[in-house]
Amino acid sequence: MRQISRHLLFCAAVTLGYAAISQAGSPAAELQVRIAYLAYTPATGPLLSNVIGEPADAGLRGAELAIADSNSTGRFLQQAYSLEVAEHADSQSLLEAASALHGQGVRLFVINAPAATLRKLSQALADSLLINAGSRDDSLRQSECLPNVLHTLPSRAMLADALAQFLAVRRWTHWLLISGPTEDDQAYAAALRRAAKRFGHSLVAEKAWSFDNDQRRSAQAEMPLFTQTTEYDVVLVADERGDFGEYLPYQTWYPRPVAGTQGLTPTGWHKTVETYGAAQLQKRFEAHAKRWMNDRDYAAWIAVRSIASAVSKLGQADARAIRTLALSDQLPLDGFKGRKLSFRSWNGQLRQPIPLVHPRALVSNSPQEGFLHPTSELDSLGYDAPEVSCKLTAN
Repeated sequence: MRQISRHLLFCAAVTLGYAAISQAGSPAAELQVRIAYLAYTPATGPLLSNVIGEPADAGLRGAELAIADSNSTGRFLQQAYSLEVAEHADSQSLLEAASALHGQGVRLFVINAPAATLRKLSQALADSLLINAGSRDDSLRQSECLPNVLHTLPSRAMLADALAQFLAVRRWTHWLLISGPTEDDQAYAAALRRAAKRFGHSLVAEKAWSFDNDQRRSAQAEMPLFTQTTEYDVVLVADERGDFGEYLPYQTWYPRPVAGTQGLTPTGWHKTVETYGAAQLQKRFEAHAKRWMNDRDYAAWIAVRSIASAVSKLGQADARAIRTLALSDQLPLDGFKGRKLSFRSWNGQLRQPIPLVHPRALVSNSPQEGFLHPTSELDSLGYDAPEVSCKLTAN
């Protein structure tokens, strides 16, 4: 009897062992990660200059490339990434599309839309994670932090601070500021004023652009007179649409450089960024999109890659868990900018170096050497924790 019992026990153990081996050898269920890309694409109206406009698919192509990149590594981790796209010319239609995707179970969104639309989406998708890749609005990072929103596009304050640091290094401290009439122009001008005060510059004069004519034929006659004032080191321009700023270089009263939205420009990304492996990213993007990568493409790309990095670390695609990880210091990101990138815990902004470029060359990168910070030099750009009145919580 004892021999029979031992034999039965042995057979049972072998059976269980084979079952365990069989179970371990079976492929794990693939984790499906659905990400939605939402874009607000209204008609921009005619410009007063012949400036080359932003591509109609700016942002989308970056998100598409990031999905392909994420699937290249994700297949080894049994993760499959997909992109659902909704683009609409009015805010209400975009909100309805977002709600429909939410109803289908999507909880991860990359948003290329202005601040007003982003606020509505944040409220409508309260249990989701939204990554802002389209609005530079400073209030979203300083006084109106949205609890479920992270930001990969640099704020206007970050761009202005990056430029002001460079001008301080060059000792171009006396500025003529020219701003356009739109709300965006005024917001950019406000960021430049803040940066001037922060880094010891002075505004010798401010002028508002009020002409409504095409400058292609009259710039040579009008611009020198318009820029005649107390002597300055540099002309700062706030013209986000490109109505007049392109005609300022080489047309100013004093022979001075132009910077801001035109001339020497701070930006999140540019074709001329090639170091730290960026050239490889640029080539892959050009092969995919048949054009250069711009700042909105990069913002959407790093937004998707941020999600993918978090999913790989967590082993799940829960929106709240991804947000919590992103706001901790445990999600360093490789963004081809020479430093590990991470999200600021107090306002959800991605801290990152800012290239300073003109159309055909990279001039510099900020933060500039010598501009120190107690924790990260990258936090010398934009709103630091003590300046923010709407601090986020990690949970």
